[in-house]
Amino acid sequence: MTTLFIADLHLSPLRPDITQCFLRFMAEEAPNADKLYVLGDLFEFWIGDDDDSPFNSQIKRAFQQLTQQGVECFFIQGNRDFLLGQRFCKETGITLLPDVHVIDLYGVKTVILHGDTLCTRDEKYQEFRKTVHQPWLQTLFHWIPLFIRKKIVANIQAKIKRQKHAKQMDIMDVTPEEVVKVLEINHVTNMIHGHTHRPNTHTHHTSLGNATRTVLGDWYTQGSVLVCTPEKCELQQRSL
Repeated sequence: MTTLFIADLHLSPLRPDITQCFLRFMAEEAPNADKLYVLGDLFEFWIGDDDDSPFNSQIKRAFQQLTQQGVECFFIQGNRDFLLGQRFCKETGITLLPDVHVIDLYGVKTVILHGDTLCTRDEKYQEFRKTVHQPWLQTLFHWIPLFIRKKIVANIQAKIKRQKHAKQMDIMDVTPEEVVKVLEINHVTNMIHGHTHRPNTHTHHTSLGNATRTVLGDWYTQGSVLVCTPEKCELQQRSL
């Protein structure tokens, strides 16, 4: 019995090494698991389920083949792929989960999320997130022709990159008080998330007792997988 968690792959045609590592993982390792959870930012940027580029189709096929083998796949949207929707899910067989979701991980109630909502000190980003998650705006964006959407996204990506270099590192990490708040609201003492690209395991003190927070790693220099069995959870690396 094995459950796998991944996040922050930022798949893009510009990084074929990451893509090949992911496809190898999906073909050789994931089929041996019972469940796979993708906690956001699978793609560098997802502009809509109607983008049927050869690259996107290749990734879809990997999920389709996995779910057809009986592996349950779940997806939580990240800050780069919040436009991934039900068409993608229908074509691949994966299940889209809400931004914050509680699962039973071998008898341990665990809250899973992408992790960007935990970074409350990054006020400009939280304002941006609130804006782009408005349903009416997302509907309007989907009506824009695909080639124009690609240009809009390219400009947004350039702006994000400039802003990121100017930000202090601490505001891009989670706010401890927000972590405790999410744990207590969901009545759990275990959390798994990505987003910060700082793989590690942390302990937090809550009204429910000591809680464990596991941060998934990104795939920029190696693959990063959290492998959970009924006995333990272990952060592991995979060579690109």
